[in-house]
Amino acid sequence: MQLKKIKLPFKAKKAILSVGSQTKNTVCFLRGEFAYLSGLHSDLSNPADFFSFEKDVKYFLRKHPKIIAHDLHSEYQSTKYALSLPTTYYLLPTQHHHSHIVSCMIDNGLKNQKVIGVAFDGTGLGTDNTLWGGEFFLCDYKNFQRVAHLKEIPLLGGERAILEPWRLAAAWTGKAKNKKIWQVLKKMQAANFNSPLSSSMGRLFDAAASLILKKDVAGFEAELAIELEKLAFSFQLPAVSYKFKIYQNNGMYILDPLPMFRKIITDLKAGKPNAEIAYRFHVTVAKMTEKACTLLKKKSRINQVVLSGGVFQNKLLLGLTAELLKNSGFSVSTHQALSCNDSGISLGQVVIAEELSTA
Repeated sequence: MQLKKIKLPFKAKKAILSVGSQTKNTVCFLRGEFAYLSGLHSDLSNPADFFSFEKDVKYFLRKHPKIIAHDLHSEYQSTKYALSLPTTYYLLPTQHHHSHIVSCMIDNGLKNQKVIGVAFDGTGLGTDNTLWGGEFFLCDYKNFQRVAHLKEIPLLGGERAILEPWRLAAAWTGKAKNKKIWQVLKKMQAANFNSPLSSSMGRLFDAAASLILKKDVAGFEAELAIELEKLAFSFQLPAVSYKFKIYQNNGMYILDPLPMFRKIITDLKAGKPNAEIAYRFHVTVAKMTEKACTLLKKKSRINQVVLSGGVFQNKLLLGLTAELLKNSGFSVSTHQALSCNDSGISLGQVVIAEELSTA
């Protein structure tokens, strides 16, 4: 087995194993000054990937970890596997997006310090049992506080909304081409049936892509979002952000892009170039992120921003966001040796578990 050896900015007191996420899975073993990351297991729902995952876990178990870290999500195959292990191991659950941020901190050699963590991805279970994915934390290795997030929308039809992103666009705009189906979906939402709330930034990209590209369905998760990025890259001229709102609710900042969606629809009807609209969408998300971080900095006096999560595989968004933050005086950390996607989750898990277990 080929392992990636990662030097830690601290020396661990205990041997810890983490079992990672559901997709883009890796497992990680921590001992002393190093963490050892396994190869990639693309999707644990696939028997071949799960067999490889199990083999790697058993390899690390022979090194006698005392603690096993896993994701909060009880339906992940990795979590189920951890929970099936003998009770001689001490199990520690870790929150998905906190793990993202801590993995990026380690990737940049950041010691245990308070940062503004920005985690944008498709989904991860939150501590309130809803689906997170557009998150702003004040956090360190051990603790996190959710202080801002993207406004939640219902995933109408649950996971089906991922492959039919017109449902996401309809949830944001309140309109759909097929009025009969839309009425059914609204009744489903009113009955709170198969309509889980989600603050996912990945799903925001899906919704915008469905509108701008005029495509209702996707062959795989984030297909339309990837196409939208390519389209936006083809627009070379400067562009300003669409309007958006940020408001407070019970001390939490909520990022509301509804004004953006209204203007996107207006621009599409006016026949403006799709590439320009796609680019302005990316600028808007970057500007929302910078604005939210500025508000958090005023409250916390924290200047270090850490960006992680699979949505930041979008190079245009990452570049625009990092540039805006740096121009606003922030110190910005992005992934270096590791990917920002879920393959880094296991590294964050072992470090969080190390901190929690030595408290």
